[in-house]
Amino acid sequence: MAVRKLYAGAKLRELRTRLGLTQKDFAAKLGVSLPYLNQMENNNRPVSTTVVLGLAQEFGFDVTELSTGDAERLVSDMREALADPVFTDTAPPLADLRLAASNAPALARAFLDLHRSYRQTHERLASLDEALGRDGADTAPSPWEEVRDFFHYCDNYIDAVDRAAERFAAQARADLAHHTEDRLRARGITIRHEAGTGLRHYDPGSRTLTLSPRAAPETQRFQLLHQFALLDQAQLLGATLDLARFQSDTARSIAQIGMANYFAGAVLMPYTRFAEAAAETRHDLERLSIQFGASIEQVAHRLSTLQRPGAKGVPFFFTRVDQAGTITKRHSATRLQFARFGGACPLWNVHRAFETPGQFLRQLAETPDGARYVILARDVSKSGGGWNAPMRRYAISLGCEVKHAGALVYADGLDLESAESFQPIGISCRICERTGCHQRSVPPLERKLRIDPNHRDILPYEIER
Repeated sequence: MAVRKLYAGAKLRELRTRLGLTQKDFAAKLGVSLPYLNQMENNNRPVSTTVVLGLAQEFGFDVTELSTGDAERLVSDMREALADPVFTDTAPPLADLRLAASNAPALARAFLDLHRSYRQTHERLASLDEALGRDGADTAPSPWEEVRDFFHYCDNYIDAVDRAAERFAAQARADLAHHTEDRLRARGITIRHEAGTGLRHYDPGSRTLTLSPRAAPETQRFQLLHQFALLDQAQLLGATLDLARFQSDTARSIAQIGMANYFAGAVLMPYTRFAEAAAETRHDLERLSIQFGASIEQVAHRLSTLQRPGAKGVPFFFTRVDQAGTITKRHSATRLQFARFGGACPLWNVHRAFETPGQFLRQLAETPDGARYVILARDVSKSGGGWNAPMRRYAISLGCEVKHAGALVYADGLDLESAESFQPIGISCRICERTGCHQRSVPPLERKLRIDPNHRDILPYEIER
C-alpha cells in the first residue's frame, strides 16, 4: 500500500497564529528553511518528518491533529451541496474540492453556509402558504442544523466539558446516582419519581425535579445527570456556548441541551476508565453497557467521542436512523462522512436492523474511495413504558476502518482478506460514483448519461464511465 503524504497547511498556519510567531521564527524553531515552511503552509509540499518531530518536541503538539478529518468532512459536504440540481454545469473536479478544503477551509464553509441558505429559501418558497403566515422568515441556518454542524466540526468531543464530567465521576466513585442526588438536594432541590410528567420535568419555582419511574434505569440516571449539568455546571456550559457564537437564541438553547447530554454521557462513562474498558473488552457494547449502567445507544455514541488529544481511541463513525431511513444522529471520526440531507445508503446493514430486533448485524463494506469498514448495526427501539404509549423505533450503526478490526470483537470470524467479502456502499446517490448499483435512486453528479428508449436494464439509463 502506498504511503499517503500528509498535507496540513491550514493546521500549520492555525498553530503558528495561535503561538503568535512569524513564519521566520516558526521555521527556525522547527529546524526548516523559511521557503520550505511557506511551501508546506500553502500545501505545495507535504509536512516533513522533521516538522512532525519539531511540533511534538518543541511545542508539545499532538501530531495526530494534523490528520483530523476536517478536510474530508468539507469535501464530502461540498460534493453533496454541488449535487444540488441548481448547479447545472459540470461540477469542479474532486482535486479542486480537496485543495479548497485544505487551503481555504473558511471559504469552503462560507460556500456551504450560502448553499444552506439557498436550500432553506427554496423550501420556504415551495411551501408558500406556510411561509406567508410565518413571522420573521429569513435565510439564516436552521438552529438544529447549526448545532449539528457545531458538534460535527468539533469531532463530537468537547474537552472542557468532558474533563469536568470525568472529575465529577471520580468524586462520586461507585455511588453515582446518590452522589448526584445529594449534590442537587444541597442546592435545595426536591427529587421525586412520579409518572405523567414525561421522562424529566424541573419546576424552577418549586425547585422540584420529577423523574419518570417508567423509564429504564439507565435513562433515569442519564436524565438526572442532564438536569444536574444544567443547574450545577451552568457556568461551564455557558462559557462553552459563548465560544460557539450561535446565530440565534434557539440554536444556543438546543446546543445547551446537547452539552448537558454530553456531560451526562461523559459522567456515566468517564473518558479514561471507559477508554480502557473499551480496549479491554474489544469494544463489546453489551459488556460495556452492563459495566457502566448505560444503554447500547449511549455506549455506541460515547465510543464515537473518544477523540481526546494524546489519548484517542479507535476512530468510529456513529449514526442513528429512523424507520424512514432518515439520519437523526450522525458523527464520524473516520474518512466516511454522512449525507447532510436525506437518508443513509440503502445498502447499509442499519436498515435491516429493524427486521431483527435485539440482534447485532455485522457487515464488511467498501466505499467508492476504496476505504473498507467493519460495520455493526442494531435496533434500539424504545418503549413508552405503558400499553398505550407509543414505541419509538430507531436503529444505530457503529463502524471503523478494517485496519482496526483486531480491536473489535465483532470482527472475529469475518473474512477480512477477500475482496468479495466487502459489500459496495455509498454515501448519497448524487455523489456516489458506482455505475452498477441496483439501489440507485438518482444519477450521479459527475457522470454523463446515455439514454436508449429501446433498452432497459436495472436502471432506465446507462452511466458513462
